[in-house]
Amino acid sequence: MEEKMEDNILLQLENIEIRREENVVLRDASLTLRDGEFVYVIGKVGSGKSSLLKSLYREIPITRGEARIMDFDLRKMRRKDIPYLRRKLGIVFQDFQLLTDRSVAKNLEFVLRATGWKKRQEIKSRIDDVLRQVGMRDKGYKMPHELSGGEQQRIVIARALLNNPRLILADEPTGNLDPETSGQIVQLLHDIRQQGTAVIMTTHNYLIVHNYPARVVKCENACLSDVKE
Repeated sequence: MEEKMEDNILLQLENIEIRREENVVLRDASLTLRDGEFVYVIGKVGSGKSSLLKSLYREIPITRGEARIMDFDLRKMRRKDIPYLRRKLGIVFQDFQLLTDRSVAKNLEFVLRATGWKKRQEIKSRIDDVLRQVGMRDKGYKMPHELSGGEQQRIVIARALLNNPRLILADEPTGNLDPETSGQIVQLLHDIRQQGTAVIMTTHNYLIVHNYPARVVKCENACLSDVKE
């Protein structure tokens, strides 16, 4: 964690390569993201969108190039530092990954306690804050199976916000939702960006990109490129 990036640059990827087993998923890919920016990563299924996000929270390695996110060097960081990186990121999955054996509030409490929160009142207050932020203030007592898909995704976004991340990584967050609910979830992510949190969202839904405009980066032929208006 030697040299620092410019203050408002959150992510800097230069000529990176990502492999899945023997296959090169991305090569010579570069991307710069600044604080508070919203970026769609578009492309066909299998084009490398999800692999790109997984490389940013170090689920899969970057095999070549330079890659820095906040104060972390993704190429050089040690395994024991990965949890510290992930605490500074909010991750939103397409398939929710909520714990089905406990209530919404207990799901959120689990994450806070796992990341070092100890005081009961502070935990309760933070849970109330994020549920209010995603429009689910009165749903803390519910079990995940009692919620619609859109409501579950709102809870997943609340979970991603718990530790005030500078960046949210949303991997096809509308993939399992109907068009109206999808629009509500994307609007929510745009609202969060208005509060200063950067968002990278993968999607192959071009209607969403059209209806909720932001910067667009395309994954194609193992390359990343900005799509001009």
